[in-house]
Amino acid sequence: MTGKDDDGWRASAEAWVREQGEHGDYGRAHVLDPVLIPWLRGRGFRSALDVGCGEGRFCRILAREGIRATGIDPTPELLAVARARDPDGDYRPGRAEALDFPDASFDLVVSCLTLIDIPDIEAAIPEMARVLKPGGSLLVANLTGFTSASADRGWQYDADGRPDHFALDRYLETRPMQVGWRGIRIVNWHRPLSTYMQLFLKAGLRLTWFDEPAPTGGPADQAARYARVPYFVVMAWQKPG
Repeated sequence: MTGKDDDGWRASAEAWVREQGEHGDYGRAHVLDPVLIPWLRGRGFRSALDVGCGEGRFCRILAREGIRATGIDPTPELLAVARARDPDGDYRPGRAEALDFPDASFDLVVSCLTLIDIPDIEAAIPEMARVLKPGGSLLVANLTGFTSASADRGWQYDADGRPDHFALDRYLETRPMQVGWRGIRIVNWHRPLSTYMQLFLKAGLRLTWFDEPAPTGGPADQAARYARVPYFVVMAWQKPG
């Protein structure tokens, strides 16, 4: 979440918090959580940085898993909600492109659906790698490039109003796009997957996990849509140590 006045996050914060609730929207609760939370377990993580923590949901998940979490976000309205919901948590203003932490500060860095919100990803990914301890992991969940390339078009419907296909265009072209739903209007960045992969590799990280998770449970109509289109990609990268 970039938090600049022109990216829409400050104006959209109230609607975002309402949309996420306590347990997250469909994609988080029924697609991402079922793979991200089990991945966290048994790896010995003690400290984590959640980059773009928003209203603090994933920090609270980390805390429940016994991991001491620090959340940063540049949107003050979202940080206020995070602090209200988790008074014992550590939530700070900050930007991914210039992390205010020493080298090798965390066992784990998390970017959960935030890469799409960061304009200067070429600065942000090396920063995430920098604050990792040797042997630490960067856990990433992101929209797939297929989905982000289609954010301004999305589902196309048949004559009966049923979802027919999901439009895809200009996949290789990096670009910002205005997206909006349920009172939220923000800027997302589309980039092909290769852009991210090359930056992670350039930062000296090693890929240890990669998945495109399927939906599990929830309302049948939403599960059907998430099963038809590859919405999310998850991956873990390790810093050599």
